[in-house]
Amino acid sequence: MSKFLLLLACLMPALLFGQKPGQLVSRYERTNFQETATYAEIIDWYKALDQQYEQAKLIEVGPTDAGKPLHLFLVSADKNFSATSNKVTVLINNGIHPGEPEGIDATMLWARDMLKANTLPKNVLLLIVPVYNVGGCLNRGISRINQNGPIEYGFRGNSRNYDLNRDFIKTDSEEAKSWQRMFQTYKPHILVDNHTSNGADYQHILTYFATQKDKLHPAVSGYMTQKLQPELDQALTKRGFEPVPYVNNFSNTPESGIEGFNDAARYSSGYAALFNCIGFVVELHMLKDYPSRVRGTRAFMEEAVRIVQRDASQLIANKQKADKALQEQTTFAIAWKIDKAKGESIRFNGFEAKYKPSDVSGLRRLWYDRSAPFTKQIPYWNHFVPAVQIEKPKAYLIPQGWMEVISRLERNGVKLQRLPKDSLVTVETYYITDYKNAPRPFEGHYVHTGVEVRKEEQKIQFYKNDVLISTNQVANRYLIETLEPQGTDSFFAWNFFEVILGQKEHFSSYVFEDVAAEYLKSHPEVRKKLDERKAADKAFAESAAAQLDFIYRNSPYYEKTHNRYPVYRIQ
Repeated sequence: MSKFLLLLACLMPALLFGQKPGQLVSRYERTNFQETATYAEIIDWYKALDQQYEQAKLIEVGPTDAGKPLHLFLVSADKNFSATSNKVTVLINNGIHPGEPEGIDATMLWARDMLKANTLPKNVLLLIVPVYNVGGCLNRGISRINQNGPIEYGFRGNSRNYDLNRDFIKTDSEEAKSWQRMFQTYKPHILVDNHTSNGADYQHILTYFATQKDKLHPAVSGYMTQKLQPELDQALTKRGFEPVPYVNNFSNTPESGIEGFNDAARYSSGYAALFNCIGFVVELHMLKDYPSRVRGTRAFMEEAVRIVQRDASQLIANKQKADKALQEQTTFAIAWKIDKAKGESIRFNGFEAKYKPSDVSGLRRLWYDRSAPFTKQIPYWNHFVPAVQIEKPKAYLIPQGWMEVISRLERNGVKLQRLPKDSLVTVETYYITDYKNAPRPFEGHYVHTGVEVRKEEQKIQFYKNDVLISTNQVANRYLIETLEPQGTDSFFAWNFFEVILGQKEHFSSYVFEDVAAEYLKSHPEVRKKLDERKAADKAFAESAAAQLDFIYRNSPYYEKTHNRYPVYRIQ
């Protein structure tokens, strides 16, 4: 490349903005804070910062469904961008829902100003995802009627219409696969995922929820709840952004109380928690003006990083302690429920909720009277308890054919071994005895809930290269919550094992009638079970087909693989 072309390449981002190098001004600033940056402007912005400052680096971490790469912007005061730099690592995630863009604009300005003033945090490796949902960012328009600005913005769904903040376990999208690889490479201590809220009207500009504290190891949750959050809330209040927990209330107005958000592993913060990472989902109130939302988002990031910088060594030690404990932990909760017996009272600044006839339907409708603000204490329930717990096995065995599952385990840092030879192994098996499906698909899946299982010990033939997974590793929570079928976000819940639910062989009644009769003669215990069932169930007693099926299922002719979950436990 000629010197002229090289110089042109270095200056191109600045030329695209119509500015001199070192004087970047964003679309947000140029439009009096009414517009948000386009995808091209976002990436060019970070390219320019990369070229201007040695403490910054823009890299590509993998593909997206939109055909463009997922970018990561790294900032390090000592210019060490290594994943093993022994610094506390903070991951800022922007644009998972590009229609909620304040994080995009706030982080662009924050990164520029820190680099320009050389006020970079010490002992911190800062990771910034400029925009996660690339396809949604490219799909600009007006789609959030409840939102007060900016003038135009991206769309919630990605280029295949997936909501990426429901994709952290099933990983249907290329974005999620790339993001997981990035997360597992850098293993962050703190995640900040920037959003805009929806729902009720109230005075607060900034709301947020943290990783559900009851799911974290005490060393991590103790620091988060007793030190980080109180100081963060106090600092934000001083800056004019008094925070309140994310207003998670869909049946009543906020003054009736707010429930903590049960961030299952499908969500960014729930996924992060599987690996002892503290997650914050920041939700600026949709009806506040866009500049206030951008300033509030920036204030949250600045104050969080200020505290984290000071407590870097403690954060690192806490995570190391939690990671070690996770390897030795024996009992795991795989589903959670809120405990409303334990609540607290929080200060809430709201508007009175009132009702009047609708101009559309003439029927009663809700509205919030901004001329009637109030401040009062309201209930807040944020204590969760296990709904389902299991004892971990010594190891899991998975036949090698289940590659969609195995590849996800590998991508998420689970350590696997391959069987060196064919082996007959005694294992504990699950049989799926019941489950429920939603009437409509959710994010491309008919998610299973209410899963019930029975256990059975069997000797099963396994083969060379089948996968053996020990449960003495840091990735235990991810491993167990995805492989145990009763888990809220297990791979079974997300339909990865649907084929086991279909019976492959059956019988012709006129042939099996004679076989069944002979079988009952030689197996009086089955005859007894049949008679007991007939006596207890009138409909069963009047159905010849049901009785034949009962005998078939209690005979050696019935296929053992029907409803047998193909992830086996070694005790």
